[in-house]
Amino acid sequence: MRKTVHAMVLGLGLALSLSACHKKQEAATQQTAAVQRPSNPNDAKAWQNYLVYVVQNNMQGVNTNSPYMYYVPPGSDPQAAAERGRQLQQVQDVVARTVLPGNMLAFGGPDSALTAKLIEDAFKGAQAGSFKGVTVLFIGDKADEAAVQQAVAPSSATFKFVQM
Repeated sequence: MRKTVHAMVLGLGLALSLSACHKKQEAATQQTAAVQRPSNPNDAKAWQNYLVYVVQNNMQGVNTNSPYMYYVPPGSDPQAAAERGRQLQQVQDVVARTVLPGNMLAFGGPDSALTAKLIEDAFKGAQAGSFKGVTVLFIGDKADEAAVQQAVAPSSATFKFVQM
């Protein structure tokens, strides 16, 4: 009887560990899939997942696990333009109030030029040195990197760029 109980416990433990390994493999597969840049610019959920993954992999030097993240929607339709306008106002408010050192502001979206313009417009009002110790992460195209870096530079933020 005792041997039967031990065998059942051992079997249950083995079954649970195998199921845990399978779940870890599934999670790793899903995480790898999230790394890929979405091909559909209108799939907001896929883009947000992609941007979260990129931000998580660029948190070096950031002392908080809650960066300020901005997904900039694509498109020229009035709804997308209005949403970007609201975002611009939010970011301008954050820039005006400043952010504590050790934090990160991360920006990205399917249209790199629109994302770059939002950052450039938001940082026009930044006071010199007001973002010392803060990281600004721009996820976009290489062609937009220099303009964004130049716009952020007066604030003394640490600028990071990730090519989409």
